[in-house]
Amino acid sequence: MLSVATVIDFLEEFAPFALAAEWDNVGLLLGDRSVAVQRIMTCLTVTPESAAEARDEGAGLIIAHHPILFRGSKRLTTDTSEGRILLSLVQAGVAVYSPHTALDNTTGGINESLAKRLELEEIAPLRRQSGPRQCKVVVFVPDADLAQVADAMFSAGAGHIGQYSQCSFRLPGTGTFFGAESTNPTVGQKGRREEVSEWRLEAVCPESRVEQIVAAMRRAHSYEEPAFDVYPLRAPLSSVGEGRIGKLPRSVPLGELAEMVRERLSSNRVQIVGDPDRLVERVAIVCGAGGEFLSDAQGAGAHVLLTGEMRFHDYLAALAQGMALILPGHYATERFGVEELAVRLQAHWPDLQVWASKRESDPVQWL
Repeated sequence: MLSVATVIDFLEEFAPFALAAEWDNVGLLLGDRSVAVQRIMTCLTVTPESAAEARDEGAGLIIAHHPILFRGSKRLTTDTSEGRILLSLVQAGVAVYSPHTALDNTTGGINESLAKRLELEEIAPLRRQSGPRQCKVVVFVPDADLAQVADAMFSAGAGHIGQYSQCSFRLPGTGTFFGAESTNPTVGQKGRREEVSEWRLEAVCPESRVEQIVAAMRRAHSYEEPAFDVYPLRAPLSSVGEGRIGKLPRSVPLGELAEMVRERLSSNRVQIVGDPDRLVERVAIVCGAGGEFLSDAQGAGAHVLLTGEMRFHDYLAALAQGMALILPGHYATERFGVEELAVRLQAHWPDLQVWASKRESDPVQWL
């Protein structure tokens, strides 16, 4: 029988934690990984209604987009609404997992799915993540030490570039030194300036491995005081990141695009900021509340930012920057994502019963 842990492994492979925002609270937030599960419910938020549905329908796991215990709690009692909900789930043996911004940002996740619903082309992350921090270690060695020093550095973790290992650059030159009376130089004599043929050996490495690589280099080097440098490198931008930006097949009026968004998201209403007749082509997308991405959208050359909701002063900032906005509501930009996730899980495990909450609804109503 399938365990909660097995489902989590699948979710973390599809939407890795590394894609989540630093401030987020993702992962298994309630329950026991080892418990068997036969029924799974997805939802946008754990509310009294969705929690009751999970209990009534015998769900062993809730996959809720929005995290529970987001701000942390010092006590969990029936004195609060959150306490009553979570204690009822504990008593019913229901676990809760949240992928949140990892699901927003992953390949095939909510932002990308929204971009494809609008038939955007040339889709790319709006805010790219930085790649791993790296350094370059440069050391000067005599010819006799070159091979053993290089091998020591490679063994300690230097010289990896993509799918290649033991990568380095070597350049011959002349080094000089003047040893004081207390020194014991490997080549030449103390008390006079020496000129020695040496190699400049350099290799890149993860920043986290610098100390180990330098230590390995020192052990393999014959010099009493090896000359070396460590240069921090600018982290490259990766192919993953937050939000999405893409291009419509043709320029369309802002009002026409807003109507398309309303239809594709089955939203009751869509707000816009900007001239409805203005032609737009490059579209930035951030599901949920994406006000903080306004400058990213502008920097990426977007004509319009599509997000669920923003603050009033963000509207004014967008107008001042010449950026149009489309705002179909927080619920509308994310609810379809948990429905698609339920379909994905059901397809992967046909013997399970997986469904998106039927009692969940948009709390915002317009009269």
